[in-house]
Amino acid sequence: MRLIGVGMGPGDPELVTVKAVRVLQEAELVVVPVMDAGEQGRAEATVRAHITHDRVQRLVFALDDRGGATPQRTAAWDNAADVVTDALRTKASVAFATIGDPNIYSTFTYLADAVRERLPEVVVESVPGITAMQDLAARSGTVLCEGAESLALLPLTAGIDAFEEALSHFDSVVAYKGGRHMTAVRDVLARHGRLGTAVFGAALGLPDEQVGPLPAEAAPYLSTVIAPARRTSRGGKL
Repeated sequence: MRLIGVGMGPGDPELVTVKAVRVLQEAELVVVPVMDAGEQGRAEATVRAHITHDRVQRLVFALDDRGGATPQRTAAWDNAADVVTDALRTKASVAFATIGDPNIYSTFTYLADAVRERLPEVVVESVPGITAMQDLAARSGTVLCEGAESLALLPLTAGIDAFEEALSHFDSVVAYKGGRHMTAVRDVLARHGRLGTAVFGAALGLPDEQVGPLPAEAAPYLSTVIAPARRTSRGGKL
C-alpha cells in the first residue's frame, strides 16, 4: 500500500509533470485538501485538468488557520488521516494532490505522519512539483541564483524579523505566505536597498494572477516575494 504526495505546481495546469499525471491517473483514490467540502480548491481544479476518472475525494483541512498546531488544525489532520488509512486498507495506492511541492511547506507532511502512526507498514512516496518561487521567477524574468550565490526560502509567518535577518545573510531571499505583511516587507526591503528589484506574485497561472512590484497594501495570503541578489557584472558571482 502506498501513499503518494503529488506536487501540482502553483495552479497552472500546464506546470504539472508527466509523472504526476501518470500517478493521478493510476491511483485508486486521489484526495485533495479543501477548506470547505462544498467547494473546489486549487489542487482539485489542477487535478481535474488532467484526469478523466472521478476517483477524487475532498478532505477538509484548516488551511486558513495560521495559529500553529491548533486543536482545529490537529483535528483536521486526524480526520483526514482516518479517511486515508481506511482507504489504504482496501486500496493499493492513494494519491494526495497538493499545490506546489509535497515536501515544501505542504499539508502532505502532516497527513503522512498521521497515516504512518495508524498504519506503520504504509509506503510513503512523493512526486515533486514546480514551486511558486520557480514560477514567479519565470513569469517575471527574475534569476534566482547564479554562480556561488546563496538562496533562502522562508514563510513570513515566521515573522518580519526572520525575513530581515535572511536579507542580511543570504544573497537571494524568497518569502512565502506574506500577503498581510506586505507593508512591513516593503519597509524592510527599502531599508536594505532592495525594494526596486523585488518581485511580487500571487495566483500564478490563474485568471486573477498578479506579477510585478510589491503592492502598497495587504495582498492574498498565498503570496510570494523574491528579493534577488545584487549583481553588478556578468559572471561576477562565479
